[in-house]
Amino acid sequence: MTPASFTIGLIQAQALAGREENLERAGALVEQAAQRGAQVVCLQELFAGPYFCQTEDAAFFDLAEPIPGPCTRRMAEVAKRTGTAIVVPVFERRASGVYHNSAAVLGPDGAILGVYRKMHIPDDPCFHEKFYFAPGDLGFRALDTPFGRIGVLICWDQWFPEAARLTAMQGAAVLFYPTAIGWHPREKAAFGAEQREAWRLVQRGHAVANGVYVAAVNRVGHEIPAAGGDGLEFFGASFVAGPMGELLAEAGQEEAVLVARVDGERIEAVRRGWPFFRDRRIDAFGGLLQRFG
Repeated sequence: MTPASFTIGLIQAQALAGREENLERAGALVEQAAQRGAQVVCLQELFAGPYFCQTEDAAFFDLAEPIPGPCTRRMAEVAKRTGTAIVVPVFERRASGVYHNSAAVLGPDGAILGVYRKMHIPDDPCFHEKFYFAPGDLGFRALDTPFGRIGVLICWDQWFPEAARLTAMQGAAVLFYPTAIGWHPREKAAFGAEQREAWRLVQRGHAVANGVYVAAVNRVGHEIPAAGGDGLEFFGASFVAGPMGELLAEAGQEEAVLVARVDGERIEAVRRGWPFFRDRRIDAFGGLLQRFG
């Protein structure tokens, strides 16, 4: 069956200090996307506040919330008001001492259609996510909305072709990647351009290799933690790529609302001409279950 066609929206924003401010503004930006025709809207990773993972501080666990919780309830009101499905990234409190970097998908009636928990957890300077998040245990998932079938992956997941493949294999027409990626200011001059381009290139490759749309949703702004230091400069550059890697919409380093069309007939046509799923040597891929070699 040919995938459905529908319109998606991406919200690229700068995080404010307070959760209430971020929720209020997110709602307003989703409304803007809906007014421009968006039916499925994705917010950025950990959208409800600044990127706290720059430092290791147990006090930040107080920011976590269950699903359903304050963020999903507030955005459920927005979903019902706008008639949209919304991808809502959440710092999930699963139990005492067990937390996840997650995304809930809300339907236009406000119901939770499903949850994805980030599978790949980074540990780099200013990205101390292993301190906060347990790896996801729900697997790679595609979820049905009333508008079409979508996949959700989160940030560091975007570098792994296996994650994109397994999600696309479940019938997702678009892979959403809510993201918080930025430059270390001291490295920007030497490496910034190639880092940003590598980030875009690998995701456009996922679109081509799987014959799907890819929507990467980053944040913007220079965030410096209270503990001090250079902080991170989030570079934005959110984009939507089509199933041949073509750029359909892209943002700069300012706040932006992007809208693009997911065309099910385009997916069908591309996959007929480039039948990667047909020609995959699934009998020879056992080595992927090894760490290396």
